[in-house]
Amino acid sequence: MRVQFLLCAVLIISGCAGLNPQIDHLAGTSWQLQAIQSMDDAQGTTRVPDKTLYTVSFSRDGRVAMRLDCNRATGSWRAEPASISSGSLQFSALAMTRALCPPESLDTRIARDMPYVRSYLLKEGRLYFSLQADGGIYEWARLHIQNQAVQ
Repeated sequence: MRVQFLLCAVLIISGCAGLNPQIDHLAGTSWQLQAIQSMDDAQGTTRVPDKTLYTVSFSRDGRVAMRLDCNRATGSWRAEPASISSGSLQFSALAMTRALCPPESLDTRIARDMPYVRSYLLKEGRLYFSLQADGGIYEWARLHIQNQAVQ
């Protein structure tokens, strides 16, 4: 009887561990790109002049929607929290419209980099994506929609 109880408890706990952990941190939130920090000294930090042109929205069903200047992109995402403020993060390859944005646009760079995101950090109201192999860091600020913060 005691063994059955323990087995039941283990199954319940393991079932809970199988829940989608991304719901706690990122699902249902939207962000505006602030800067891209390159680990290459020659490139340094790229500040985004018009932050409204670059946004990311994480849906609760594992889909991601991005505004990339004059283009839109969609794909999927998956997160595994390691702590209350960080964890692993992965994006699929993004499907992106192909409008011709101005030459200084960051649209293709961002779409190219998203499949190389490996982790995230939430710190002081900012969301940071780290690229694999110290490829760079994307800094995002929470986006407020229609005077209401997206939770």
